[in-house]
Amino acid sequence: MTTVILDPREAQQLIDERRARGLDAHDEVWEGTYMMAPVANNEHQDLLLGLALALRETVVAGKLGKVYPGVNVARNADDWKHDFRVPDLAVYLNGNPATDCDTFYHGGPDLAVEIVSRHDRTRDKVSFYAEVGTRELLIVDREPWRLELLKFANGKTTGSAVATVGDTAIASVALPLTFGLEAGSDRPVVVVTHSDGRAWRV
Repeated sequence: MTTVILDPREAQQLIDERRARGLDAHDEVWEGTYMMAPVANNEHQDLLLGLALALRETVVAGKLGKVYPGVNVARNADDWKHDFRVPDLAVYLNGNPATDCDTFYHGGPDLAVEIVSRHDRTRDKVSFYAEVGTRELLIVDREPWRLELLKFANGKTTGSAVATVGDTAIASVALPLTFGLEAGSDRPVVVVTHSDGRAWRV
């Protein structure tokens, strides 16, 4: 269900309440439209923590760059709050041309990760990520379970690879990692494998 609040005072009051309660960490603005993200469930947070650990041990420990569990990615530097997205995870490697503006990045990451929640609009964000210079986007779907890795160049999608349970893992170009799914007791397990043989089961 989509809810439209036409009274700007009521809309601002709702936004202020979300900020006061700490519920706005993943809220976004899409070309001036305020988008309220659904609250992540426990499974979402488990996946986020596990993937963040794998990326941090690969990128930060390897001195390759920085990993953020949620960061504002903006299209424009001058009026960034008018149009920005907040991926679940973002990797900015050393040498990435994006600008770190303290409260946001002007420009896309080398790898963005989106864990899909019911009723969110992850797929509607793909073109934005391409246009701001993101190199790769990993989408973790859970209904049904599958991984999709999109590759971008020159503002467009240039390739994609999909993995479901039992499929060959899909390889990142930006990082020395592959991502796959294997059967688990309660749910499929995301397997992140480094080119040096290390692996994380999330």
